[in-house]
Amino acid sequence: MGYKSDIEIAQATKGLHINEVAKKAGIDDKYLQPYGSNKAKVDLSLLRDFADKPNGKLILVSAITPTPAGEGKTTTTVGLGDGLRAIGKNAFIALREPSLGPVFGVKGGAAGGGYAQVIPMEDINLHFTGDFHAIGAANNLLAALLDNHIQQGNSLNIDVRRIVWKRCVDMNDRQLRNIVCGLGGRGNGVPREDGYDITVASEIMAVLCLSSSITDLKERLARIVVAYTNDDQPVFARDLKAEGAMAALLKDALKPNLVQTLEGTPAFVHGGPFANIAHGCNSIMATSLGLKLGDYLVTEAGFGADLGAEKFLDIKCRMAGLQPSAVVIVATIRALKHHGGVGKADLNNENLEALEKGLPNLLQHVENVTTVFKLPVVVAINAFPTDTKAELDLVEARCKELGVNVALSEVWAKGGEGGKALAEEVVRLCEHENDFSFTYDVEDSIMDKLNAIAKRIYRADGVQLVGNAVKQTTRLTELGFDKLPICMAKTQYSFSDDPKLLGAPEGFTIKVPNLKVSAGAGFIVALTGEVMTMPGLPKVPSAEKIDVDETGKISGLF
Repeated sequence: MGYKSDIEIAQATKGLHINEVAKKAGIDDKYLQPYGSNKAKVDLSLLRDFADKPNGKLILVSAITPTPAGEGKTTTTVGLGDGLRAIGKNAFIALREPSLGPVFGVKGGAAGGGYAQVIPMEDINLHFTGDFHAIGAANNLLAALLDNHIQQGNSLNIDVRRIVWKRCVDMNDRQLRNIVCGLGGRGNGVPREDGYDITVASEIMAVLCLSSSITDLKERLARIVVAYTNDDQPVFARDLKAEGAMAALLKDALKPNLVQTLEGTPAFVHGGPFANIAHGCNSIMATSLGLKLGDYLVTEAGFGADLGAEKFLDIKCRMAGLQPSAVVIVATIRALKHHGGVGKADLNNENLEALEKGLPNLLQHVENVTTVFKLPVVVAINAFPTDTKAELDLVEARCKELGVNVALSEVWAKGGEGGKALAEEVVRLCEHENDFSFTYDVEDSIMDKLNAIAKRIYRADGVQLVGNAVKQTTRLTELGFDKLPICMAKTQYSFSDDPKLLGAPEGFTIKVPNLKVSAGAGFIVALTGEVMTMPGLPKVPSAEKIDVDETGKISGLF
């Protein structure tokens, strides 16, 4: 039969008409806003009409610290949803939308893999329903209004050296990290230094994902801090009268997108903040819809559990009042051996010694979830043909020492059928009450919250404020922002802020050179190490392999 790429598998699957997916999901046609025959938006009035319906069980899928070997978190999320349906459960899936930056950069497509995918994968990976374009337009409208205010007399007394609002574009473009704008004379604006973020790092993305209604959206947009005055006072989007127009651009983007898996399981794909530089979860609206419509909702949070899961639990669950029932930690034998020091070329060879050295990474993620957040966990081993019985037995033995079961996930090769064992364990875990708790009390000081995350989740010795962060902590506290949750912006490749420290490092300090308030989203962003909010393309971008033929059929998209 030969090897099939993800896109070839997806294109070979016709799928149900979106009206049939909605019918299967229990969504009446009156709530549906179709975008062609294979995707649709769901009107927000459905949530209001279903407000009294009890929520289903919330299952979070996270993973070990990412490696070049890959983990398969989205694939496992999709396969688990299909697996739950395969054992007779009313399950839904909620994912983030992929950013064009990684699609054309290193990662390629991000709609799952093999026989555990959401479709139409080409649309989902590219323009989809236009949500990211709307977010970029709203972000850049605010930037334009800000610069126009300065050009027209600057009655708010904005210090042009302290503008914190950047423009954005949904592309990896290092050339735009630092720019000079407003050149060309008086009629072309005030010359100043500026820069771009990638759209998924925009606060507008976080605002959209954390909003619970259009009214809440407008209130959050109004609270966005865009600059500081010459008197060191914050300037808000509401001071520029920007929130109404921005919300008008975002009104449809706020509606969750309905699609399906290869097996017809309903899936909401909505919002897409990165978990290393933002909070890394799909929208509250999509999660809430899935919980109202299904008995089980499977969702994922970006990168390792130290980033996506921590933010999902400490930020999203806190804000939305969500109570998770179980957590899945995805790992591969190959990735664990990489954490144990094995190079990519040798990962297919059995190496119990390297696996033993790499296992502490998995065990620390597991222990964080069970002891810090007090949630039940199952480890899903994303199966590869090169995995040996001895290696699988070793992982299972180490996890059982923590009281956690291991399930072999074969969803990439077998779809929902390969996710039944994982689904059965998840259902078992969901039957028990838990004592879900947070990493920190939101009323703690900024420094105490930073230290709580660093010490309890990363196992660091603590946090060191460097450079501007010392003064920023004092000023943010004076302005009353100190009671907000913390969103750590950190490398995804290590528990530490040094991407080269693999496994479960010890004896390190997290350095925080910069703190900024995302008052609209409702958290403080702590930038650590050398993390950037605008990625660059690699030497050989994935874009070089992507093409489209005369019929419009796309190839090379993973």
